[in-house]
Amino acid sequence: MSTLDSHVLPKANSQKLIAELVYLKMPSLLPGYEYDIFISYRQKDNKGDRWVTEFVNALKAELEATFKEDISIYFDENPHDGLLETHDVDKSLESKLKCLIFIPIISQTYCDPKAFAWQHEFCAFNKLARADQFGRDVKLGNGNVASRILPIRIHDLDAEDKALLENEMGGVLRAIDFIYREPGVNRPLRARDDNTIKDARQHFYRDHVNKVANAIKEILAGLRPRSDKEIKPVETESTGSGITRFMAEVKRRSVVQAGLVSLIVSLLIWKITSLLVYSLSAPKNLLTFVTILLVIFFPVSLILAWSYERSPSGFVRYGSA
Repeated sequence: MSTLDSHVLPKANSQKLIAELVYLKMPSLLPGYEYDIFISYRQKDNKGDRWVTEFVNALKAELEATFKEDISIYFDENPHDGLLETHDVDKSLESKLKCLIFIPIISQTYCDPKAFAWQHEFCAFNKLARADQFGRDVKLGNGNVASRILPIRIHDLDAEDKALLENEMGGVLRAIDFIYREPGVNRPLRARDDNTIKDARQHFYRDHVNKVANAIKEILAGLRPRSDKEIKPVETESTGSGITRFMAEVKRRSVVQAGLVSLIVSLLIWKITSLLVYSLSAPKNLLTFVTILLVIFFPVSLILAWSYERSPSGFVRYGSA
């Protein structure tokens, strides 16, 4: 361990590297995943009183009291921030996103399409989770359904930020709020606020942390197989079948549904055209012309379904929304 000596590395970098090595010793509860939990946040939200670090430490302690097993958490205290599409993405981060539960710290600054945390963590995990063996949404033991994205909200959001979140998630934002409730105030709830809370409607910080731990336990229970025989390693680029990945992408982009719709529409148009030709004595080559157009239209509809997706601004190319 001499390479970690503080005389060789700066203190902050040394601590970060040691933390990384500790993380590597704690694999996920299920095979094929790097971590059980990934904490995503904007670096801006961990300055000053270091709210995110305090939350992660409190959550670790609560998880220790909730689970018999060790729960692995990826939390980078010095994340990249503000990277753009033209910048290179750290390949190691892509593997770390192979986690069971993704916890974004939703703040006034998090919902920024130009931010690294939003683009390369939140949106990236949402895409990965939809395509893996469990899917993004999990059926719980009580029959309810929960998302593997477990948002922690620390600010009341602007309407456009909330709309951006809900558009990416494809549904209503359901978050556990760590917001200090007082007229004219919009800040995160802190542990020391438990000593000053007077409003009975204001929940304690510890209660919120416990709620997060219980939600994690419920989601992990829904993900865990009932027996070892049901455990199936998640497919990776090195082990997964190319055909399997391709079919998963076809399903995600609704190409099959688009093909069925175009086929039904084509049959209706062909039937109507044939009736017109025989009932109105129209030129028979009209039916041949329409048939050729419909044959060309079918693969074109599949290509369009593969290449474009619906967004609030209309149809755009996949990945540009």
